[in-house]
Amino acid sequence: MRQTKAYATHAADSPLVPFTFSYRDPGPEEIEIQILYCGICHTDVHQARNEWAGTIYPCVPGHEIVGRVTKAGVRVKKFKPGDLAAVGCMVDSCRGCASCKAGEEQLCDAGPTFTYNSPDKKHGGMTSGGYAEVIVLDEAFALRLSKSLDLAAAAPLLCAGITTYSPLRRWKVGRGQKVGVVGLGGLGHMAVKLATAFGANVVVFTTSPGKTSDALRFGAKEVVVSKNEVEMKRHLTSFDFILDTVAAPHDLNAYLELLKADAALTLVGAPAQPLPVAAFNLILKRRQLAGSLIGGIAETQEMLDFCATHNIVSDIELIPIQKVNEAYDRLVKNDVKYRFVIDMKSLA
Repeated sequence: MRQTKAYATHAADSPLVPFTFSYRDPGPEEIEIQILYCGICHTDVHQARNEWAGTIYPCVPGHEIVGRVTKAGVRVKKFKPGDLAAVGCMVDSCRGCASCKAGEEQLCDAGPTFTYNSPDKKHGGMTSGGYAEVIVLDEAFALRLSKSLDLAAAAPLLCAGITTYSPLRRWKVGRGQKVGVVGLGGLGHMAVKLATAFGANVVVFTTSPGKTSDALRFGAKEVVVSKNEVEMKRHLTSFDFILDTVAAPHDLNAYLELLKADAALTLVGAPAQPLPVAAFNLILKRRQLAGSLIGGIAETQEMLDFCATHNIVSDIELIPIQKVNEAYDRLVKNDVKYRFVIDMKSLA
């Protein structure tokens, strides 16, 4: 066992502070990654502040990890020391259930082992995430990353990217379709870039008119201020698909009414409170209301390769880790365009 520097929080009402913890040498099928960049996801804030309950302290957050392989076990096949590698929201799963065998490890019947604040069923203890110098994991849950991408800006692809890519692919978003994206934050701006690359005609719904120029720059054809009832009514029964990225309370019915027959509204944002749905908004046009959770390892690799081909990365603000608490406060206020990424060299 060796020691690594990190940042951790020790209680729900405590800031993230310097921390040291022990990590294992890589096993035969494991790799050790020196972490270069780690994105800050809103999930990190929820977990650090125990807003979803169940956080085990001390907690080292971070699941948007980009780094370089420093060691590889004797049976590792995909990576060698010096290779770029990336880690997303999972570091293991049962691998035996129907979901895992289908490449949908995020839906594992036993529950996946998440990158941090998750019981490590194989090694014991709790997992620690990317706000650290080093991570060790099975190569099966590590991703290859193209040198052509801006490494810092690629970090949020490991969560925000796959979270939006997976439902766009599952509902077969493609050329000529009219696709709505609700919200233009860390998830929403990735959804616009990806749906545009798929060939869709993207309409962004936002409560912030000041984001119009950014939405158009990302590829949207139109921006609708969702509080404007006249603008909303112009789009009734016209969308092939809508991806809802908003994690705050809002009116789902206003967006269900915009769908064509048999079209779907899919949630990737997770408001804390249940949202009411009028049954007839589903019944009368046979509409679907669905949800989606990240993606499997194979699909995440597919997403990274797609982004490399189309030069898609996140719009980021790069920060030293010493500013992580300030970044958390700004993230809660939506004061970031559009994702914070920590330069882990600042931890040295």
